[in-house]
Amino acid sequence: MSQSAVRRMTAEEFLAWDLDQPDARHELIDGVPVAMTGARRRHDRIVVNALAELRARLRGSPCVPFTADTAVRIPNGNVRRPDIGVVCGPDDDDQTYVAPRLVIEVLSPTTRSFDRVRKLEEYKSSPTLDYVLLVDPDAPEVLLWSRDAARAWTSTVIEGIEAAIDLPALGIALPLGELYAGISF
Repeated sequence: MSQSAVRRMTAEEFLAWDLDQPDARHELIDGVPVAMTGARRRHDRIVVNALAELRARLRGSPCVPFTADTAVRIPNGNVRRPDIGVVCGPDDDDQTYVAPRLVIEVLSPTTRSFDRVRKLEEYKSSPTLDYVLLVDPDAPEVLLWSRDAARAWTSTVIEGIEAAIDLPALGIALPLGELYAGISF
């Protein structure tokens, strides 16, 4: 979208507009569409590993993973596209956005600070979310944000290729060895 064509949109307007954009996926930030950039192969490999592992571990449950092609509406009006997410319960295949239980962002050099602060706080404002995972692509380390019994957020750093991320609300654990399969450090 050129500078002269930029206009503020509501989430509803954005979601309809974004379906017709052939060149890139976008997020809606403060009412303005922002094109998402590509990623390093390392980032993509972790996304594919996580998606495959989630699909296998959630098989037979009411929960399914989704990719960045599916939007997440944030209560402040922004629309985000996490690298991966999980939605549970009845699903409408024609929806363009979901209310996730889990989102995963694989950090990148250009968005690391933004993802760890602003985007994280936006995700944490979503009432349906139980987990936010921030995955470091350069070391076997994941920052897990999870809700406790009182629905307050707590954080835990999970380190080491032998460790696993326990996600009891989804009934699964994700081994870091599987998330980082094929990645050398």
